[in-house]
Amino acid sequence: MKLSRYTKRAIGGGLFSLFFIFLSSWLLGTLSGYEAKVLIKNSLSGLNVLCNTIVLASATILALLLTLLGLSSTSNSKLKESHYRHVMQIARVDTVVFIMSLLSFLIFNLPITESENVPANWFTIIYYVSLGISAVLSASLIVVVLMLYNTVINIIKIVGLGQEDHPLTIGEDED
Repeated sequence: MKLSRYTKRAIGGGLFSLFFIFLSSWLLGTLSGYEAKVLIKNSLSGLNVLCNTIVLASATILALLLTLLGLSSTSNSKLKESHYRHVMQIARVDTVVFIMSLLSFLIFNLPITESENVPANWFTIIYYVSLGISAVLSASLIVVVLMLYNTVINIIKIVGLGQEDHPLTIGEDED
């Protein structure tokens, strides 16, 4: 799968976000001095809200991609195949984010802190894994939004502003 420069830029933004989110969460968890079990109890409701929000956002983005395709197909400008491939990449990544968020929501709803059979040292691992999952989900949604942003900007330039010499439009000599 060939990635456009817009997608590479979006992935770069997502990786930066992933690093920043994970580092700041890790620092806050480390500096607070609480036990991992207490940190998990306090953060589970926030993680569930995060997963719900990402599920709703990714489902909405998927629905809005249909609107984008309708606008793309009815415009006076003929768009190149690369535009539709980019929209397909957004849909793929968004679907993966949707599924990951939904599965994470289900996992975070397990009453792990209420169990007496879980060894105490596992809570630290569970805490950092939950931090990693939330950082990856957040960064993934940022990637989707940045990819969508680039697509929307291109559509505005082509359809709204009538830019005919845009790299995504098929010129009269290319027909």
